[in-house]
Amino acid sequence: MALGAAGGAAVCLISCSTTPDAVVVPLEIPGAHFVGNKACLDCHADIVRKFPASPHARVHFENAARVGETGCESCHGPGSKHIEAGGAKLFIINPGPDPSSCFQCHLDVHAEFSLPQHHQVIEGHLSCVQCHDPHGGDIFKPKGGLAMARQDESCAQCHRDQTRPFVFEHAALREGCTTCHNPHGSINQKMLVASDPNLCLRCHAQVQGPSVPNGSIYIGNTDHTRLLRIGTCWTAGCHTAIHGSNVDPRLRY
Repeated sequence: MALGAAGGAAVCLISCSTTPDAVVVPLEIPGAHFVGNKACLDCHADIVRKFPASPHARVHFENAARVGETGCESCHGPGSKHIEAGGAKLFIINPGPDPSSCFQCHLDVHAEFSLPQHHQVIEGHLSCVQCHDPHGGDIFKPKGGLAMARQDESCAQCHRDQTRPFVFEHAALREGCTTCHNPHGSINQKMLVASDPNLCLRCHAQVQGPSVPNGSIYIGNTDHTRLLRIGTCWTAGCHTAIHGSNVDPRLRY
């Protein structure tokens, strides 16, 4: 039964990144009533047992309070008909294909999915649970390794070319994909957090040169003033291998 799973999803949503004044409307399934987490335990023992360690477990919903628990039904809806039908998926809300239960708390993330460049969750081509584990102690999938490594491994499941090992790696990748990309949505191409060279200059030192009245922009020992007027670092014919290169330490190809 997805009930156990739901409890985790709802709780993490509020504690992780939702607006504090979000109004949560209890989920409804026609003809069903709330039964509480213990009713989920028989079928979903592994989920119910690990859920208290999840960030979602810190959230308490009004609908869960009706049965005295922080509950699976907060995300999966009231489970009585699901149980009566022997676990039929028809009578339960599954946050996998349907992100609506996630969005009831994560209003800011829902808005990001409406930006021009976004992962296609609201279109139904992807789901929140493909990248996030709503029940476990670490919200990122897959499990194992450091938290940042797990986050990037989630990206690597689809973006294999960008995350494969390189002879000359872009050191920024050690900080994680979200250093440069907003994984939910952005107004910029490729879901970048910024569309101009300032994205790169956040990490690459700028030194004001004395030879030009207004100062030149140096990166390393090279004057980049003219180059930066041409375009971005990755579109001006220079550092096109922005994720890493097997042949060029300066990531130019």
